[in-house]
Amino acid sequence: MKKYLTQKWIVICIAVFCSILWGSAFPVLKISYDELQMAADDTIAKIVFAGMRFLLAGLILLVGMLLVKPKALLVTRRQVKFLVIFGIIQTSLQYFFFYNGLANTSGMQGAVLSSSGTFFTVLLAHFFYANDRLNWAKAIGLLAGFTGVIVANWGQEMKLSFELTGEGFMILAALTGAIGTIMAKEMAVGIHPFALTGWQLTIGSILMLLVGVPQMKPNAITFTPLGWGLLGYAAVLSAVAFALWYSLLKYNKAGEISIYKFVTPVSGAILSSIFIPGENLTVFIIGALALVAVGIIAVNYKHKKPGKQAKIET
Repeated sequence: MKKYLTQKWIVICIAVFCSILWGSAFPVLKISYDELQMAADDTIAKIVFAGMRFLLAGLILLVGMLLVKPKALLVTRRQVKFLVIFGIIQTSLQYFFFYNGLANTSGMQGAVLSSSGTFFTVLLAHFFYANDRLNWAKAIGLLAGFTGVIVANWGQEMKLSFELTGEGFMILAALTGAIGTIMAKEMAVGIHPFALTGWQLTIGSILMLLVGVPQMKPNAITFTPLGWGLLGYAAVLSAVAFALWYSLLKYNKAGEISIYKFVTPVSGAILSSIFIPGENLTVFIIGALALVAVGIIAVNYKHKKPGKQAKIET
């Protein structure tokens, strides 16, 4: 397995696939809010919905592992403590900040600020790992990817303002996500990536539900057959994307594969234009795709060695 998860072209395909899955969550969530008749300002209902989504995702993985590889679910006492902390940071805290922050920012600000998690991950990896330092290729990749996110959202209004519960929470969501990425790479030694994902999502979601359910208003969420289907898809995409992502982290540099997360907001914009009425594919989104591609190429560019031509790894 390690051999396949370290081959460059396989890593790129899986990382991009995960980012597209996370991008699909944007239109799915927007459609879900309307279908389930959740009020735009009802943060508690959104937290409960997120808790249900991640609990289902976690259970899918845990039950799957129980059937296929039950011994992989066993963890030590020390690993249990890590999983609890990891679940709180990577699921509970990150999505508490994300759902609250997104409710108080514009669409463009939300996309741009959430993509800052890539910067945080690359910077943290620079200080944590001697073989994952920030270099010119990564710097160009970060600049191109971040510019692509801005270009993708250029048609939307962007207000120059800052509120702790809005822009501040989006930045904190990005930071907690980056910290979680480094934790998964640094401290999850000996834990199967799928088991890690299942425990993380389950523990974090239970905390969200314990906090949210007692405060939720009656009839704040009205489920329909389509609503249940959307919840199921959101749960599956979370389970698959996180499990594959942690598998990549186990065998690859965190700073390098995190660059591919710039695909998430761009794919989210494209999928939103396809599935959400009134949102259209524009020349800005096409330009953003080109910039993100430049960023990915830059990160994978190998400097010329004596007697050899520089090349792009594939």
